[in-house]
Amino acid sequence: MKRILIANRGEIASRIIRTCNKMGIETVAVYSEADATMPFVKQATVAHLIGPAPVNQSYLNKEAIIKIAKQEQVDAIHPGYGFLSENAEFVREIEKAGIRFIGPSADTIDKMGDKIASRETMKQANVPVVPGTEVGLSTAEEAVAFANAIGYPVMLKASAGGGGIGMVKCENEQTLAQQFTGIKTRAKNYFGNDAVFVEKFIDPARHIEVQIFGDAHGSVYHLYERNCSVQRRNQKVIEEAPSPALSEKTKQELYAAAVKAAEAVQYKNAGTVEFIMDEQENFYFLEMNTRLQVEHPITELITGQDLVEWQLRTVMGQSLPITSQEDLESHGHALEFRLYAEDSDRFMPSPGKLEKLVFPEGEGIRIDSGYEEGTNVTPYYDPMIAKIIISGESREQALERAKVALQQLDVQGVKSNLAFFQSFLNYAPFEEGVYATNVIDLYRKQKMEESQ
Repeated sequence: MKRILIANRGEIASRIIRTCNKMGIETVAVYSEADATMPFVKQATVAHLIGPAPVNQSYLNKEAIIKIAKQEQVDAIHPGYGFLSENAEFVREIEKAGIRFIGPSADTIDKMGDKIASRETMKQANVPVVPGTEVGLSTAEEAVAFANAIGYPVMLKASAGGGGIGMVKCENEQTLAQQFTGIKTRAKNYFGNDAVFVEKFIDPARHIEVQIFGDAHGSVYHLYERNCSVQRRNQKVIEEAPSPALSEKTKQELYAAAVKAAEAVQYKNAGTVEFIMDEQENFYFLEMNTRLQVEHPITELITGQDLVEWQLRTVMGQSLPITSQEDLESHGHALEFRLYAEDSDRFMPSPGKLEKLVFPEGEGIRIDSGYEEGTNVTPYYDPMIAKIIISGESREQALERAKVALQQLDVQGVKSNLAFFQSFLNYAPFEEGVYATNVIDLYRKQKMEESQ
């Protein structure tokens, strides 16, 4: 493979370019008018303007991307995450054009993209799933009847949803009935599929996920787990690997379930099996993300592997740097902080020009960013400025390094969640590693009480 096109932007485009440079592979970037001055455009071997800022006219424009891929005679397309990364139709179209997709097959994406269908696949593979409806629901009355039987709260979810979009927690029958039509309409508008279902809401819960990888020769490996329970608006903001306060027995059961899930769909390339876990460490399959995850760097740091390189080698049919699960070891601890241009009082986007952007440096610090000083965080895309990734020999050392690194970080020109991170790191439940997905709510409640 000599040249690939990256159908994405920002930090993930820069991240993929780094590994391609290391492997001697040329890169083709595509960019919107809003991204013309972004670093990834300059870092790629060549770059092409793809269209105006709105994503449906640029990064989701399949025809324009494939046209440039053919023109540049690329061997493969890397989708990054988001945008077209889990679009089976896109995979089929580029393969029809004689170009390889750096990810799993279209059939696998189809199977895992529909949450109702993936739940059934996992049940058949003996992977535990959250109690929920087995088919798409047509009416609010059907949803209410099921929820009344299993008890509240419940989650009402779009079967094709993702990234926290198309889901709502319902505490009672009235809320569920009121939300039903809205979620169904949102599912149709966002995902082109109005199927919705109801699941039992596990509370309190930890969000634990296992990185898996299938190679070109039928083997499936796990690369240990990540704890992604620090979330706001159902979206992660801090992740860590390995998960603290989890028994070794449960870890081994998680790994076995994740591998079983991947084998059930003959998985190839990078993927993540997401689980929800209760206080007794009972865990249930949530979904499988058929792509590289935003938080893949913390897995890279504890395993010493380059997952983008693994992706490229898998697509080329080459051997991976391991031949058995025993070749992979987890070492040390890593934390990832998603630095957003956002008002952390409301956790809402705050786009603008980055008047100053100074990243920390030092041992155990990795920065994955798509921005530089003077560039603009626009309102068109996810406002993540950078991932601040900190590692250490132990969780304690990684936490201490993170506290110092976040003090050295300087962001000016936009509001950011930096001050939130600096304060949250000293919140006892997080410091002690004993926290669930409600941890930000509890932290804010404590802060409010302290201020009164």
